[in-house]
Amino acid sequence: MSIILLAAAAVVQPSPARLRADVEAMVGFGTRHTLSTTTDPARGIGAARDWAAARFQAIARDCGGCIAVERQSRIFTGPRAPTGVVVENVLGIQRGRDSNRFVIIGAHIDSRVSGEMDFTSDAPGANDNASGVALVLEAARALSKRRFDATIVYAIFSGEEQGLWGGTLLAETARARGWRVSAMLNNDIVGNSVGQGGVREAGRVRVFSEGIRASEELTDQLRRRGDGGEDDGPSRALAKLIDGEAAGLRGGLDVFVDRRPDRFGRGGDHEPFLKLGFPAVRFSVANENWDRQHQDLRTVGGVEYGDTVAGMDFAYLAKVTAINIAAAARLAAAPAAPDNASMAGALSRDTTVKWNPVPGAQRYRVRWRRTDRMEWTDLREVTGATTTLTQVPVDDHLVGVSAVAADGSESLVSFAGREVAPARR
Repeated sequence: MSIILLAAAAVVQPSPARLRADVEAMVGFGTRHTLSTTTDPARGIGAARDWAAARFQAIARDCGGCIAVERQSRIFTGPRAPTGVVVENVLGIQRGRDSNRFVIIGAHIDSRVSGEMDFTSDAPGANDNASGVALVLEAARALSKRRFDATIVYAIFSGEEQGLWGGTLLAETARARGWRVSAMLNNDIVGNSVGQGGVREAGRVRVFSEGIRASEELTDQLRRRGDGGEDDGPSRALAKLIDGEAAGLRGGLDVFVDRRPDRFGRGGDHEPFLKLGFPAVRFSVANENWDRQHQDLRTVGGVEYGDTVAGMDFAYLAKVTAINIAAAARLAAAPAAPDNASMAGALSRDTTVKWNPVPGAQRYRVRWRRTDRMEWTDLREVTGATTTLTQVPVDDHLVGVSAVAADGSESLVSFAGREVAPARR
């Protein structure tokens, strides 16, 4: 058995029973609306955040203190909080050997009912989004059993329903601290297999990703378009990596690589990371049940409305959790993705590829495919930071490069476009 398979086998498997217990605990706080009470020890967003911090502390005790708990906060003001509200994130930080490279697994803990400003009614928020928070905690339990090169941040956000404020706070913190974020995995509505109208889909999960980067200037977007890299931006490469990891999990889920940043006209806490240039994706169920999202608790004409535990499938949630764990473990063990990958070969049958060397990389994988394909079809392993692909004309092929660690862990694939001359000083 390979080193990678042995390591994967050593990771604690997700438990549907633990996931259910965590979701039920969060539902038990009545409401977790961002504007709800922060002083009641048994109800509201404050009690829920204290509970989440305590869960991280318990996990840290089990791993000998490998996880540090950080609580970060800022006042945000907007249409859904006109007088301002303190938004607080609860973070579990598992330090890696590389002090400046990060993998983030996140979910928002706040909930709501039909009225976005109703912070007193019961808002159980079982699937939206206690499911995501339970997944983050379960991932921390599993991944804390290993040590990685990259630091893993388990992020529990507040303020998502009021304006993606928790995601904004952490994304801006990452930029201010100079973090090199290899990936941000956002989990939002990940725990039901029966959607609107009773449509059941228990074999698939959607992973949303941008192609053209939201952070790119127009000139960079036009260059990517000219190079044919619309389907190979860092976040799309992340979605493809997740798809590959899921395919290797026995009895798992198929990943539907949804080629847009989020559901049509909607958003989530990964988007503030995209705006700042970090690779980020959103996990969400295959079929949503809108009768159980953002709804007052009621029964009308025999239809039950409201986001309760009764609408969830914890075996399904465990499978989504397993995909997160596998993808995060691979990315945290691998080196960083190569910078400045480029290709050249105009008026030639051969293509020369080069990139910046990556610290910790034992070797590199150069991948290519014809321009009429969406998935990589060929690869070459090399030890240097350049290679020439003979009889692979640049006009008809797309090329990417990844870095590989000694144990075989592989980074994201960096798309190789035209070489950009350094700016004159």
